[in-house]
Amino acid sequence: MITRKLDDIEIMDNAHTVDARNLYDTADAMITVITLRPGQSLKRHITPVDVAFYVLNGTGIVEIGDEKREVDADTLVESPKDIVHCWYNESPQPLRFMVIKAPRPTRKTVFVGA
Repeated sequence: MITRKLDDIEIMDNAHTVDARNLYDTADAMITVITLRPGQSLKRHITPVDVAFYVLNGTGIVEIGDEKREVDADTLVESPKDIVHCWYNESPQPLRFMVIKAPRPTRKTVFVGA
């Protein structure tokens, strides 16, 4: 059995300049936990694989394609591959969500408009 504590994992360098930690990273899949402080957001981007987001705590706004929706803890959001998506934390509290990519991407993420 392998166990990992999120606090023991280093924040990785990332284009979004946010707290992002790879909790699980194999040849087949990735699970990253992202924490957005109040006022932080991700850059709009396109991922070459399907992504599932699971909100662990807080409230945020998720944008997928032409849709934007406020979501909170214990919510799963599906994002199809090759569609622009983004997260925003406009609340006064931190937003933490899990990013699940399976299969693991073999192409790079494309950033839009920045």
